[in-house]
Amino acid sequence: MNNVSTEARPGAAPPRIEARGIARSFGPVRANRDVSLVAHRGTVLAVIGENGAGKSTLMKMLYGLDRPDAGEILIDGESVVMTSPRDAIRRGIGLVQQELAIIPDLTLLENLVLGDEPTRGGRIDWRAARAEADRLATSVGAEIDWTLPAMHAPIAIQQQVEILRLIRRGADLLILDEPTAVLAPAQAAQLLDLLRRLADDGRTVIFISHKLGEVMRAADWITVLRAGETRPAIAREDATVALLTELIMGGEPAPSAAPRSGAAGETVLVCRGLSGSDDRGVERLTDVDLEVREGEILGVAAVAGNGQDELAEVLIGLRRPDRGTVALRGTTLGRASVRARRRAGFGYVSADRKHEGLALELSIAENAVATPALGGLARFGWLVGSRVRRAALDVLRAGAVRYGSPKDPIASLSGGNQQRVVIARELRERPAVLVASQPTRGVDIRGIGFIHQQLREARDAGSAVVLFSEELDEIQALADRIIVLHQGRVAGELGRNADRGALGRLMLGSDHDPASEEHA
Repeated sequence: MNNVSTEARPGAAPPRIEARGIARSFGPVRANRDVSLVAHRGTVLAVIGENGAGKSTLMKMLYGLDRPDAGEILIDGESVVMTSPRDAIRRGIGLVQQELAIIPDLTLLENLVLGDEPTRGGRIDWRAARAEADRLATSVGAEIDWTLPAMHAPIAIQQQVEILRLIRRGADLLILDEPTAVLAPAQAAQLLDLLRRLADDGRTVIFISHKLGEVMRAADWITVLRAGETRPAIAREDATVALLTELIMGGEPAPSAAPRSGAAGETVLVCRGLSGSDDRGVERLTDVDLEVREGEILGVAAVAGNGQDELAEVLIGLRRPDRGTVALRGTTLGRASVRARRRAGFGYVSADRKHEGLALELSIAENAVATPALGGLARFGWLVGSRVRRAALDVLRAGAVRYGSPKDPIASLSGGNQQRVVIARELRERPAVLVASQPTRGVDIRGIGFIHQQLREARDAGSAVVLFSEELDEIQALADRIIVLHQGRVAGELGRNADRGALGRLMLGSDHDPASEEHA
């Protein structure tokens, strides 16, 4: 296979940005050892690699959020030192992070011009703002209702608005971190098409992704980071999914999970007529019924913002339903707290790992044992250090977590290793019902395979798993049955072998007749 650097291709456009020999350490941890990459005008460069490979650290340095210990960054051939994002923005660099910088209570137009509003006679000129917004949207082939409050706009539209806001402010080099992580397949395809159009118009796009199919579809060049180092960039036409997987994992096979053993058992979780509202009082969940059996994975598929977050929170007790009931093993839980539900047999993997799944200021060991089931770790009401250490090491071993010392803050781990801690901790007590919300979001290929294996093993051991995921590949790989939520209602129930197109249509609300689909 011909692995060619973009610098070596005759007739290539001049580099818009380069990184040469970048190194960055945080104490004894070397995040980047010897990183080089080149992104040309009018091209899309994908950056891929395992969690902890140094991708996020590199992007922060390209955007001025951090500075390298060694090496240099060149913009249009000039070596630069960027001390802040303001420097990057001034040089035409924009960053779209996974957590969008959108104000929910403002309209999409207000979000577009916020902080840089056109004025006339000392007042905001909304007519000029709307004309400019329409021109920007047309220029990239987007269709946007600018009067819509951002809170009511699909996440894909919010993402487009953020991209257009950067373009409006002069960015012609866009860096995107996992841009399709919360998009349905059709929305992801639209975003990838948008990235291609931006490149075709002469802009430069760098995007981080764990989804190799998307990389193969959108990228002109692919740079692989492994253990803080890069390989020469690979042209898309020279790449295959198998080659990229091998480069990411160093030739080691991804963990595989055993097929399902045995049949599902008795019904363990029953929900009837669940309805719930978000923090603003807007109803996001309407009359949802579901049942889950022992030894079964129920997949809940939905595009972001269609009630799946509220359903997960109602199940675990983080949110009280407006109406309806949740019963575990025949006992209605009513207003039972999160702690009470966990003691009754619930486990929980939150979609918000940073704020709900972990306490980032605490140590790896403390997070590894942070469950209500601490009886075996305490004596006379006090935690016993030796027991805590043994339990923590058991969790870290079960999760195959890469760490320095259990005393290190858990914030020192990569996102993927943090998620391994959460998964292993929640499965340690063998929950009757595991509510797993976006369990592989931001996790690399190896980590995804490992987490899938853990969920299957939990199912085969008799746990009921309620899996919330916006990844159709994940839903189809794991779920024994699938329900689809659209605008807070159950749009349909499908079997494990359901057609991918049917799933996607139900998620987007374009197919409301699931009766003809195959059921489990």
